Amino acid sequence: MKKVELLNLKGEKVKDINLNEEIFGIKVNKNVLNDAIILSRASLRQGTHKTKNRSEVSGGGRKPWRQKGTGRARQGSIRAVQWVGGGRYGTPVPRDYSKKQNRKERQIAIKSALSDKVANKELVVLDKLTVKTPKTKEMLGILETLKVADKKVLLVVKEFDDNLILASRNLQNVVLILADEINVLDIVGTDVMVVTEDALKYVEEVLK
Repeated sequence: MKKVELLNLKGEKVKDINLNEEIFGIKVNKNVLNDAIILSRASLRQGTHKTKNRSEVSGGGRKPWRQKGTGRARQGSIRAVQWVGGGRYGTPVPRDYSKKQNRKERQIAIKSALSDKVANKELVVLDKLTVKTPKTKEMLGILETLKVADKKVLLVVKEFDDNLILASRNLQNVVLILADEINVLDIVGTDVMVVTEDALKYVEEVLK
């Protein structure tokens, strides 16, 4: 049975809690995890890049000069690709970069990421995560107490409150998400995952 310490905001151990081994103790499937990371990163791409080809630029409706007798190279339009202001050739067009992964694979990827966090002792479980004031200093103090202030931290909570959002948003190394927003990219992209006990139970309930 996988166990992890439940800490309070002072960094003191409250008790040991059991982790679901089917979620936090599986063998990491690197192939599926890698596919999920590629999918997540691809979904962030807008794919709105676009330039005009020669049929889309304005002007150039007739030959700039006659075909023969001028001593110059033959030209059909001033909007051909070799002209300044002409169309572009082989340039990007809008496209959808999104990829697909079935539900079972997505779950395996998240479980693999969570299991990797536990195996590397990068999971911190708190009995609660609250701040009395919306000040960055207070949140920074909590991270220093937990000895993770110098790392990139993923904070996972069951519910947001205004103070928590305001206290953490100016910390460049902190990512704050809800338990139902947990995803592979945030898990693998941070050094340590700090999760509240109720958020942990929610994740186990969803993934079991």
